[in-house]
Amino acid sequence: MHGRSMPSAGHDLLDEFGSALAGWDWDVALLQETPPWWAPALSLRLGAEYRQVLTSRNALLPLRRAIATRWPDVIKSNGGGANAILVRRDRIVEHRIWRLRQLPERRWVHGVRLARGRWVANLHATVHNAAAAVEEGHAAAATALSWAAGEPVALGGDFNVRELSLPPLHYGGGHDVDHVFAAGFANHGQAEVLDAGRLSDHKPVLVTLTPEGPN
Repeated sequence: MHGRSMPSAGHDLLDEFGSALAGWDWDVALLQETPPWWAPALSLRLGAEYRQVLTSRNALLPLRRAIATRWPDVIKSNGGGANAILVRRDRIVEHRIWRLRQLPERRWVHGVRLARGRWVANLHATVHNAAAAVEEGHAAAATALSWAAGEPVALGGDFNVRELSLPPLHYGGGHDVDHVFAAGFANHGQAEVLDAGRLSDHKPVLVTLTPEGPN
């Protein structure tokens, strides 16, 4: 939600988001609609590597940032946007991005290859247009599979549809419009919806996947 809360907190929430992430046990975090300057700050605080892709409304970013850090509920999504992948307990050895849509807003899938030979990709699909969101989900799945080239791959994010199938990826878990799909991984238990209080307008989802075959 571009660093905001529901209901409004009336101030910048970077510290609160950082504390929430620090309180959970995770290896890879997929974030959507983050202010572009958050991923570097979060990576330092959390001891994580990061890669991100800028989405929309990032012209004159220093000015947008100055307003967003002071009055986030005034500028809202016009503070600039990015999707980010944070990684702990492994190293990022490659980062790729692919544009799924240019208009009315740029939509991207981006992914990282980890040192242990696994891929994780992140998506934020078009909102208020289910057909476009489904099309982007399928394109993102095909792209992530091509990047992985047979290695285990997980694709997660905000798909903006509640039900979706992306074969040959299987469903790894999710909540509402936030989902994880995978190939070369087995599900380990049920997806868990975490408590982030009023941070964001989505509930964070924890999905545990176990690589199939030799680790």
